[in-house]
Amino acid sequence: MKLAFFVNDVPTEIDEYATTRLARAAVQGGHEVWYVGVGDVDAGPGDGELTARARPAEFRPDDTLATFMERVKERAAERIVLDDLDALFLRNESIDDLRDRPWASPLGVVFGQMLAERGVTVVNNPSCLGRATSKLYLEEFPAKIRPRSLVTRDPAAIERFAAEVGHCVVKPLYGSKGRNVFMIENQDATNLAQMTEAVLQDGYAIVQEFVDGGENGDARIFLLEGRLLERDGKPAAFRRVPTGNDPRANISTGGRSVPLEIGDSERTIIEAMGEKLVADGMFFVGIDVIGTKVVEINAESPGGLQSIERLYDIDVCPTIIEALERRTKD
Repeated sequence: MKLAFFVNDVPTEIDEYATTRLARAAVQGGHEVWYVGVGDVDAGPGDGELTARARPAEFRPDDTLATFMERVKERAAERIVLDDLDALFLRNESIDDLRDRPWASPLGVVFGQMLAERGVTVVNNPSCLGRATSKLYLEEFPAKIRPRSLVTRDPAAIERFAAEVGHCVVKPLYGSKGRNVFMIENQDATNLAQMTEAVLQDGYAIVQEFVDGGENGDARIFLLEGRLLERDGKPAAFRRVPTGNDPRANISTGGRSVPLEIGDSERTIIEAMGEKLVADGMFFVGIDVIGTKVVEINAESPGGLQSIERLYDIDVCPTIIEALERRTKD
């Protein structure tokens, strides 16, 4: 399989993150692996063929993730024809580019759609990924597995929602890594106006009713082709626990990960989501769960696989790459 990982920018890739682990698994599986940044693609001239200045990936027996990634960055870029790929794994985060490089934000989806039409297997499905990147995507799933919510740019509507629902969480509709996520006790919260203003600076806000147990963190569960991702009988799932007085459990905000046992409530959620995720081409996603509710779907470059490896001493990435290889042969 000739596979490329599409990332924001190759020089800024972090060795500990999920993409590096996926690339390692692909190379170790005998596949030809390339890294392509958002700004590395050329279209045309002539028949509109897509090419890219790509970095080859090679994992040596004595490599660590750090030395592997360092060598990828040091290698001179080579021009490859993207139309000739068997698969393209979209691992760029459009939200990260939205603020500082708005031109780059939509291009993973755009290039992915072009290549999918030319027969390249692209995951996650770029025709649905643009929609799935928004937190609105959660509203398309059964009401029983998601908290009551409101999407708006009207501060007065947020205040009315808080008055009706009480304890709730407000955050940007397009956001990540726990940025501008605030807890609202009720509509009389003294800093409600300031919290609302901060969130609305990023566009639309989504307000969700607070799910009991949320103060103790949430669970990150990885799904592959609509099913729980497992390897050697162990689930790709963990609980994220907040530290100190910060209610956010995101690892990027200082939360810590602990093992998670998959129970009946988690399996009920997965069963309720699986068919639609498969229909939408959401090959690999991470869902964030509190109790019996899904509070977020991470369809674009879901991360946290390093926690799985650390907690359970397993590498689930070969399972993901093996599934991708099967998909290219369908």
